[in-house]
Order: sequence, then C-alpha cells, then structure tokens
Amino acid sequence: MDLFSRSWAALRTAVAELPDKDFEQPSGCTGWLVRDLVCHLIIDAQDVLITLVTPAETEPTVNAVTYWNIEDQPPTGEDPLDALIVRLAAAYQDPRLLKFHFDDIGSAAGRAAELADPGARVSTRDEVLTVGDYLTAYVLEWTLHHLDLIAHLPDATEPPTEGLARTRATLEKIADAAFPASFTDKDALLIGTGRRAPTDAEKAELGELATKLPLVLG
Repeated sequence: MDLFSRSWAALRTAVAELPDKDFEQPSGCTGWLVRDLVCHLIIDAQDVLITLVTPAETEPTVNAVTYWNIEDQPPTGEDPLDALIVRLAAAYQDPRLLKFHFDDIGSAAGRAAELADPGARVSTRDEVLTVGDYLTAYVLEWTLHHLDLIAHLPDATEPPTEGLARTRATLEKIADAAFPASFTDKDALLIGTGRRAPTDAEKAELGELATKLPLVLG
C-alpha cells in the first residue's frame, strides 16, 4: 500500500514538473505523445476510484501477479480505445488543463488508496482480488508508465528505486524466470516488456528467457 502511494506520488510529481513543450514529445507508448499518456493516466486514476468502491463478497480469483494477462501482440496505437485517448488528450489543448485534471483526480485516487482496507475484496475486469493485491498490481502500472513518460525526456525524474525493484520482481514472477543479475531494474523492465530491444550481448545473457519476451501486459 505504501509503495503504491510513493509510486503514484512520484508519477504525479513528474507530470506536474513537465514544461508545456514536453507534452508534445513522444512517450514510450507506441503511437502516443506525452499528453496522450497523461490522459491515459487520468483514465487509470478513474479506474482506481471505481474499483475501490466496487466491493466483492466472493473469494479472490487473482492476485497482484495473476491480475496481469499476457497479450499476443504489442500495442500499435491503432486500437479504438488508444485512438480515443489521443482525441481526448487533444481536446485539452492547453497542457495546464490536462495537468489540473490529472492532479485533481490523481490526488483523489491517492487518498482513496490510503483510506482503503487492504484486506477488503474488490471487483474489476470480471475478477475479484484484495485491495492490497490490487494496489500492488498498480505499482507495476505506475512504474512502467513513469518510464514511458520520461522515455524521451532525459531531465525528468526517474521512478522510485523501490518501485523499479518491486516491478522487476513482479515481472519475473509473471515470466516464471529471473532476468540476469547484470541487468539494472530499469533495463530489465524496458527489455522485458518490449520497450527496448536487447543488444546482442543482452540477448545472449537472457538465454531461454529471450524466447518468452516481450511480455506484453494487459
């Protein structure tokens, strides 16, 4: 729960600190500019708020690791929902409006997470899981999207180191294999999720794990 709050706060701060011109830069998400990614984060924050007030009475069906599905293909940016995000982001026109909306709903999602009972059960995506597992799963979401946000912004703030480490551990559980110890957490995440292609040397170190990559999470 605490790591969720720290990861989310770091991502919100990174967005708040962006100069207006950076909203027109490409993000690490195929087909999306930084402004599109921030718009997507608003939708994510709404999902958190909705899920935390959607109680479930049945036993959990997934946990923080099994919550994630492995997709067959990486996103192309042409999915109807992805295209909708681009149109929504463009409608803001002024980056300050996008920042304001993100800070407003993002702060609410952060407060809701801090007030939630980690042992309570909630429902989302036709699955049931504890609040603790749900928020732990979202550490991965925030960390990867933080990396997406700063992909082409070398002066922007990096994600928290503990969030990178936890997300790497989660990705290794999803893959049922460990990344080479020589890989930094950031490189393991970028390579593991297909955000960066491995070099020949890195591919050799990955061994059989290379055949499982990239892990496209959905």
